[in-house]
Amino acid sequence: MTARFICIGTHHKTGTIWMRKVFRLIKDDQNIPFMQVYRAKKLAEAAATGPQIIVNWSSTFPKELMDLPHARFLHIIRDPRDVLLSGMRYHLIAPLGNEKFLRQTKDEWGGKNYQDHLNALPDDHTRLLFEMEHKHHDTVQEMLGWPYGHPRAVDVKYEELIEDTDCAIFRGILDGFAIEGLDIDRAVRSYWEQSLFGGLKKEDDRTDRVALHVSSGAKAQWASKLPREVAEIYAQKYGNALKALGYAQDDSWVAQCKPAKDLAA
Repeated sequence: MTARFICIGTHHKTGTIWMRKVFRLIKDDQNIPFMQVYRAKKLAEAAATGPQIIVNWSSTFPKELMDLPHARFLHIIRDPRDVLLSGMRYHLIAPLGNEKFLRQTKDEWGGKNYQDHLNALPDDHTRLLFEMEHKHHDTVQEMLGWPYGHPRAVDVKYEELIEDTDCAIFRGILDGFAIEGLDIDRAVRSYWEQSLFGGLKKEDDRTDRVALHVSSGAKAQWASKLPREVAEIYAQKYGNALKALGYAQDDSWVAQCKPAKDLAA
């Protein structure tokens, strides 16, 4: 069956803002309907003919959509260790209107919301441990919960896309999807225009929201920024997740991380 739906799934801090910018530009440039779908009943609003862009920023597409023969899925994951670092930094300063969970208060946090409690913690060590136990845990479980091996899905790592400077990976995915009515050349141009290696290479060209999310698009930031004391705890809690997601073969990576006192120096 001819493919019509191009579905994009990300997770928190795995390129969500990037993909939102890319596919909204594709929507505007090619006049393709764009919608978020988290529940099956929303599918009733999808285009009956031609292409349709469908996004889900936690990669929790309803089964009814996953089972459609004319739907294709681009699923993006990122090294959880970098997600931890990026998430903690962002949650200290993120606008509360953008992230509902940051506004939630709990008695165990002295009545503070997530963000205020995070900022009140004494140092980055305790902040990273707090993040690890809360929002980060949810994100890792989402990544693990994706149906890998789905016949109409392509799973790609953020680390591969951020170095896709000739857009060959992105183009190859779109070629494989063969979405009816999608101009691939124009879609690839939109991708390049909204990428840190392309149209957003200069910081002055980034919107405030992009700049807020992106302190560095580099991969494997954990190797130089994750304190060993945190890495040791992380390996105990999420070592198996790193292996399952293809980011580590064992826990030997911990030795690459410098002790906190050396990072501070």
